[in-house]
Amino acid sequence: QVQPVESGGDSVQAGESLRLSCTVPGFISRRCTVQWWRQAAGKQRQFVGNFTPDKGPYVPDLMKGRFTISEDEATDTVYLQIHRLEPEDTARYSCFSCGAWGRGTQVTVSS
Repeated sequence: QVQPVESGGDSVQAGESLRLSCTVPGFISRRCTVQWWRQAAGKQRQFVGNFTPDKGPYVPDLMKGRFTISEDEATDTVYLQIHRLEPEDTARYSCFSCGAWGRGTQVTVSS
């Protein structure tokens, strides 16, 4: 089992953008979906979107417009781009893929 590794979280001002990375060695050859989730303090984990080899990215309707998912096959990395960040986006963003969770990366948005 290979643990996903997230990075890119930061403390930013509302309106800025961030690109988060999730690296999962071998997820393409193993045909694993890479899921992005987030969890704010005191709230349930929320599904943000995913990338599936041979299918591409998926973002639920609730997240469309400000959240974009892309992939770099050469580095086994799936990106989550968040545009026009809002304080409500403050959360720990984590990946799940090939049966394992990453440790997450913290995004904090101040108004």
